[in-house]
Amino acid sequence: MDENEYSACRLCPRNCGVDRTVAEGYCREKSSLHVARASIHMWEEPCISGNSGSGTIFFSGCNMGCVFCQNRRISRGEVGKYIDIGRLIEIFYELKEKGANNINLVTGDMFIPTIRNAIDRARGMGFDLPFLLNTSSYLNVETVKSLQGLIDIYLPDFKYIREEDAVRYSNAPGYVNAARDAIDEMVRQQPKALFADEGQQKSDRNTPLMRRGVVIRHLLMPGMLIQAKMIVKYLYERYGDNVYLSLLGQYTPGDNLSSFPEINRKVTGYEYKSFVDYAAGLGITRAFVQEGDTARESFIPDFDCRGV
Repeated sequence: MDENEYSACRLCPRNCGVDRTVAEGYCREKSSLHVARASIHMWEEPCISGNSGSGTIFFSGCNMGCVFCQNRRISRGEVGKYIDIGRLIEIFYELKEKGANNINLVTGDMFIPTIRNAIDRARGMGFDLPFLLNTSSYLNVETVKSLQGLIDIYLPDFKYIREEDAVRYSNAPGYVNAARDAIDEMVRQQPKALFADEGQQKSDRNTPLMRRGVVIRHLLMPGMLIQAKMIVKYLYERYGDNVYLSLLGQYTPGDNLSSFPEINRKVTGYEYKSFVDYAAGLGITRAFVQEGDTARESFIPDFDCRGV
């Protein structure tokens, strides 16, 4: 696989076949790298952000269609700068100089052929920070396989286990099976979590920094507690303690959900506690949970092309 994949794009399950060298795919992006922000981010899981932060690169565009998207300005490709692969590699080094613990590629799914090339070149130049793919998991398994040996940490979402919800809320037909297959491949590549040696930097929660592994996120949505429990049960039965789970309660409704009144509210404290208690009852101990008022927009950075 190489950058010619853009000429008949089949990176994700939409298999749109669009020649993205000349036209936009469903993701609203052509093949040119489109980046909305590159900065140190402190609000990832403790084993990823640590004390110095994660070096996040937010790519514009998205192959999902989530009606509740908090980052819709970039997911719709409305903001961002177009850069070449050389500039992307420069950004890797700039984030490292700022103290980043890793390079966090946020929603870079549409640009994986170029990202592969950039990582390979950077590694050839001696770049030594871990690379992290922060993804919706709506990817063809062949696309994930192409990242073998390049991605150190996978941070996938598992959004739905009910196909009808994937279609209604994210316009993502086939999401459930695609996400299962994609995450299986991620775990095959990184079957066991590895952390920084004892004595190296730890986070403010005394959590060692992850160097390799898989952290699977699920965002609890209003009225979907049963689905959330089904998901953590599935993940624990399939992967056990080989992966970490991140149980999120930060769902923030936007101002465009009038047609979806059932999700036009925040998650209640009872719903989130029930979710976490259920996971603990299954025997899950390798999980991150959120505390306090996390459902607020201050966790959403300004997509002002900073660092690009």
